[in-house]
Amino acid sequence: MNTQNLEQLTNGKSLEESIVILAQHTEGKIVFSTSFGVEDQVITHVIATQQLKNIEIFTLDTGRLFNETYSVWSRTKENYGIKIKPYYPENQTLENFIGENGINAFYRSVELRKQCCFIRKVEPLQRALAGATIWITGLRAEQSANRSNLALVEWDEGYQVFKFNPLLHWTAEEVKNYVKKHNIPYNILHEKGFVSIGCQPCTRAIQEGEDFRAGRWWWEDNSKKECGLHR
Repeated sequence: MNTQNLEQLTNGKSLEESIVILAQHTEGKIVFSTSFGVEDQVITHVIATQQLKNIEIFTLDTGRLFNETYSVWSRTKENYGIKIKPYYPENQTLENFIGENGINAFYRSVELRKQCCFIRKVEPLQRALAGATIWITGLRAEQSANRSNLALVEWDEGYQVFKFNPLLHWTAEEVKNYVKKHNIPYNILHEKGFVSIGCQPCTRAIQEGEDFRAGRWWWEDNSKKECGLHR
């Protein structure tokens, strides 16, 4: 299997068709990572309603998420009757980091913030992707400059997995309309100006005209606004 094969299989297909085709033609393990943002909820809806049992849905619980995120997690599980596998930070590593640097060390420097992101998100993701053939994401090109050059299907050298971005060319309005049409559970923080929702201490609502990622690590001036999950 290679990126060309995957592109040929899914080219020109609807969201539902492309994910079903992917499930039917992949022999290896397929995983989908959800943070319960609105894009991820769209993909979860497709996986659940198409009853694609061979796609594992997982999430990274950093321990610092919004209560609203935990609420939509619970509602999603109840609404679709599906399993969502949680991955947590490695206990001893997190205890050592907080013990040495403090509970909110990420505010002090970019280096400490990235260490925190690695412990709470990147290392758990490495475990979640171990042995996977395809990783489905909810990334969209218009979310940030860093994501505008992504391909629908690409090989992720760092994680040694094919990455499939089925919503890559969707607009925010298309996502919103899909959620409304299918009555999909979503995080109510989206109605309060939160477009990209991560850990509670590191996320704020954005103002009109601000970049999509402006609300993430908002105290940093010279950051690429990524945590290391998508390299």
